[in-house]
Amino acid sequence: MLFSRSHQVRAIKTLIIKFSTYYLGEIGSFFYILYKTFFWSFKKPFDFKNWLKQMVRVGVSSVPVVFLATLFTGAVIALETFEGFRRFHAENYVGSVVSLSMLRELSPVLAALMVTGRVGSAMAAEIGTMKVTEQIDALYALATNPIHFLIVPRVWASIFMLPLLTVLGDLTGIAGGYLVSVYIMDANPIVYEASTFQFLDLEDFYVGIIKAVFFGLILSVVGCMKGFYTEGGAEGVGRSTTQAVVMSSLFILLSDFFLTKILP
Repeated sequence: MLFSRSHQVRAIKTLIIKFSTYYLGEIGSFFYILYKTFFWSFKKPFDFKNWLKQMVRVGVSSVPVVFLATLFTGAVIALETFEGFRRFHAENYVGSVVSLSMLRELSPVLAALMVTGRVGSAMAAEIGTMKVTEQIDALYALATNPIHFLIVPRVWASIFMLPLLTVLGDLTGIAGGYLVSVYIMDANPIVYEASTFQFLDLEDFYVGIIKAVFFGLILSVVGCMKGFYTEGGAEGVGRSTTQAVVMSSLFILLSDFFLTKILP
């Protein structure tokens, strides 16, 4: 019994050390890629054509999924809030709940998670494929830094486009709440519109935008990092793609908590 218990303790310690070492290594790799990205961001040549291409991939191509996700999220919030507030005769405040929830919290988080699943995974898969097929080694042979050529445009495209997708999410989420409240729950449209903007401040909008900037940075750096360190052929590419989505999503949710705590 004592041997069994001591064996279990050793196994738990080994597991803790293994996971701690792994995640410390991942955090170190993240900050290394982040440092190199900003270092090479100001080095010539500036490939604006590639930057524009990545902005279209991150932003324009993600509009449909962000639109649908935020539209129905706003609709669900309005539906659930209306049913709850009706018990206290506070239906007039549903618009305020929807608008504040979307601007400060749900639009940036949903946009980031949608882009992570769609674009962050593609970044990991694309760069990972280049790594296992030795195309990145070929870039070194051509005196081209792969971080400058591959990662910098993707990171800055995500930083620029996530706030724009968040603004789209704000509008569609509020619209979804309006449609449900007015046309399904029979709320007064004039009262709902007044309630929507009653408690909104400009800083509520800024909070969502600041979060979106950080989320765009996180998902792009993690996606590119996992692709850049891919090993093991096609199986390794699939593993890196999965890890990129999972790690980006976790980092986004963790950073969302701390940003919510820090920001006004």
